[in-house]
Amino acid sequence: MNLAIRHITMIKNCFGALNWCRGRDDSDTAEKPQEQGSKSKYVALDWPKRAAICRGTASGLVFLHDEAQPNIVHRDIKASNILLDENFSPKIGDFGLAKLFPDNVTHVSTRVAGTVGYLAPEYALLGQLTKKADVYSFGVLMLEIISGKSSSQAAFGDNLLVLVEWAWKLKEENRLLDMVDPELAEFDEMEVFRFIKVALFCTQAAAQNRPNMKQVMEMLSKEVHINEKALTEPGIYRWHSSGKMGGSLNETPSSQLFKNKKTGMPHENSTNFSGNDVVTEMLPR
Repeated sequence: MNLAIRHITMIKNCFGALNWCRGRDDSDTAEKPQEQGSKSKYVALDWPKRAAICRGTASGLVFLHDEAQPNIVHRDIKASNILLDENFSPKIGDFGLAKLFPDNVTHVSTRVAGTVGYLAPEYALLGQLTKKADVYSFGVLMLEIISGKSSSQAAFGDNLLVLVEWAWKLKEENRLLDMVDPELAEFDEMEVFRFIKVALFCTQAAAQNRPNMKQVMEMLSKEVHINEKALTEPGIYRWHSSGKMGGSLNETPSSQLFKNKKTGMPHENSTNFSGNDVVTEMLPR
């Protein structure tokens, strides 16, 4: 699956000019732009580069969520929107769906836009957007970088689990390293363990249980103790071919609202879930 560079808006130091994509063998690769008329060159990413991409992307999200004024929620963190420079340093690209969060706004009620496979369940099902939606998407992205698999296309096991479900199943079976990309011949097992656990913390069903991006950055940058006992099952969202939405919020009050159809959040069948722009309105609460 080749993911093309899309038009991006330049904001501070969060954007670059090299596309992270997948090669023909579906492993993580970097596509270096060449002079006009020349062919692109695919370079396999080793573990240190993948770890640096995770940390660099986390750093960019810290800037967007906490340092940019007003704060920004990207809404479409995914592999094709992470760009690499000539040193393989990641930059966040494509702000077509981004939302501004003024200081007095903690969440936004909006129509859903984004990319299936990366959508936080509370946002996909209820239209409730917070910074934790980006945290969820980042967790999925980390699992992709570690496994070399696509969150939106790959299915695992007899039950056709999505990537987040598969990671949780392996965690429950004490087989987390089974999800590591076989293209990675050498890697730091302890660091990979930590990164997968951080990704699972980011994709927990309840948004309030997810860490913020500053906490994520700290967990990725230091050998900190991660309390696995506090880790809860991930939330899952699926878009069925029938046009019906499905998901799991671990029976939180929000999921009960959805099941009972008492929520007034707008969900239109015409909503484009491919990552293209969708007109939305921000309603501070």
